Amino acid sequence: QVQLVESGGGLVQAGASLRLTCTASGFPLSQFAMGWFRQAPGKEREFIAAIKWSGDSTKYSDSVKGRFTISKDNAGNTVYLQMNSLTPEDTSVYFCTKDRQRRRSYTPTETRDFNSWGRGTQVTVSS
Repeated sequence: QVQLVESGGGLVQAGASLRLTCTASGFPLSQFAMGWFRQAPGKEREFIAAIKWSGDSTKYSDSVKGRFTISKDNAGNTVYLQMNSLTPEDTSVYFCTKDRQRRRSYTPTETRDFNSWGRGTQVTVSS
């Protein structure tokens, strides 16, 4: 059974950094692309970052490019999202997600590309 558990969220001031962790189980992380999305109150879930199953390609939304970095540790069954230079606009619930396709040839970014989701972790950035 696939399980994704996010951690590392919290309350920080603008300009600070946080690292989110997604602990994955129930599937071979080395075979699947992984992603991070976020959802603020009253807004739709938004793509943030994704990493190809092979780990050699990443994609980011324009809103976080240059500030956030996604990585994965296959041996540790862990996916990370390093978030730097946080702003109040980054306040949201952050979700880890798994690609529905094994060894996809490209890095997925659409919600429909993913089929398993964690429960999310809250990130709040104060001004």
